[in-house]
Amino acid sequence: MELIPAIDLRGGRVVRLLHGDFARSTDYGADPIAVARAWESEGASRLHLVDLDGAREGFPAQADLLRRIVESVGIPCQVAGGLRTAAAVQAALGTGADRVVLGTALLADPGLGRRLVGIHGRERIVAGLDVRGQDAVGDAWGSGAATRPLWEVLVALVDAGVGTFVVTAITRDGALSGPDLALLRDVRTAARNADLIASGGVATLDDVRALAAEQYAGAILGRALYEGRFTLGEALAAAAS
Repeated sequence: MELIPAIDLRGGRVVRLLHGDFARSTDYGADPIAVARAWESEGASRLHLVDLDGAREGFPAQADLLRRIVESVGIPCQVAGGLRTAAAVQAALGTGADRVVLGTALLADPGLGRRLVGIHGRERIVAGLDVRGQDAVGDAWGSGAATRPLWEVLVALVDAGVGTFVVTAITRDGALSGPDLALLRDVRTAARNADLIASGGVATLDDVRALAAEQYAGAILGRALYEGRFTLGEALAAAAS
């Protein structure tokens, strides 16, 4: 299982949100490029870069910073935040990112996933599912007003050819309350064993071990790393044990 440190960017700074709420943001104040290089030096094989300003505004807002981060490391980076059009996806991939994560746009139009997979290939297009209860939530970083039944969205995206999903339980995100294992299992079944990347809630090395035991494709690590609950090296060892 690949462990993927998250670098969430707001106003050019590294932050973490609680439950995706901009009013509940912790600013870690570090240089994003230095942070990216640090995660690489500690053994990361991939980074998850999120343009929170873009997610809030609905269009990419920190493209130059994302490009500089991608260029500063020698490992693949996946980019998320504000990617709601084919042109925005093309531009994001143009930063050097090896894949992109789309949420709200695919919720509104699963057919966009089919078109993007056809243009860029299945391995470069990832669906981000922000889940509350039994619903996939669009604009989760903003009003969160757009929702659709999770299982309906999953079937449509799998049928569209999307093969990788980042699954976030909104109530766990940034809360250090443990991953929602039941949700992940249900999504795996409904997604016909597509690759799943778990996101949200990881707080302990036991959480890492639990996800690794389920053999998910990856897990995104955020607040637990930034608050020193464990090191990336310790997490990598736990995932391999």
